[in-house]
Amino acid sequence: MTSPSQSELTTPPASVRDRASSIPSVEDSPGLRLLPFVLSLIAGSLDITGFLGLGGLFTAHITGNIVILAARLVAHEPSPLSHAIAVPVFMAVLMLTRLCVAGLDRIAVPSLLPLLILQFLLLSMTLGICLAAGLSAEPNRPAIALAGMFAVAGMAVQNALVRVSLADAPSTAVMTTNVTVFAMDVGEICFGGSQSGRARARSRARRTWPAIAGFLTGCALGAICEPAFGLAALAVPALLSLVAIGFGVKGSRRRATADPA
Repeated sequence: MTSPSQSELTTPPASVRDRASSIPSVEDSPGLRLLPFVLSLIAGSLDITGFLGLGGLFTAHITGNIVILAARLVAHEPSPLSHAIAVPVFMAVLMLTRLCVAGLDRIAVPSLLPLLILQFLLLSMTLGICLAAGLSAEPNRPAIALAGMFAVAGMAVQNALVRVSLADAPSTAVMTTNVTVFAMDVGEICFGGSQSGRARARSRARRTWPAIAGFLTGCALGAICEPAFGLAALAVPALLSLVAIGFGVKGSRRRATADPA
């Protein structure tokens, strides 16, 4: 017989259960299934455009800035301010985003759409500042550093929403993890001995490969657009973030229709 204390340990609180059931899954609708692909497009295009146009700043692969900063310090070369503060800004925005999600949970508002809208606003600010500063502005200018931090903040929001606002989604910015998971799943599908294990790997691989393809496609877009249009190429991830809102709205409406309770 299970004691009351054991029951309390094994049964999650009602608030936890309610939150888990309120988080949309990428499997809920075609719109939500396409959302990780679009988010990965945003991350890839923004990362390449930022690297080429914002003085070598990584906006999606955020820890890459630590590598560049360390290399320049060892070589006694000057480093832009944006490289030094990118990681602290990223972490601060992640914590603020989690606080925002907690507030939305308290009033029973799903956080996916608010975070998608917030990301669009941040990337639009990045684009607006760069257009005001000039399409070929010096990366060390304070305005460009500020634009870079808005881009980093946008990627922090995206990383957070994939973790707390969208269930069963792969990473849309850290491709090392996705490539590792995908390669291991392919190996499991080909050589695994358990039928259930192969089925789980096949399902996971179906969710992971669009994110990898989206990031690579986004990188290609950024590599083409930034040399051709300068910092105006930041319009690509900004517009893609607007597309992501559309998929989020469509997916959320379909989920609400399917589960009116």
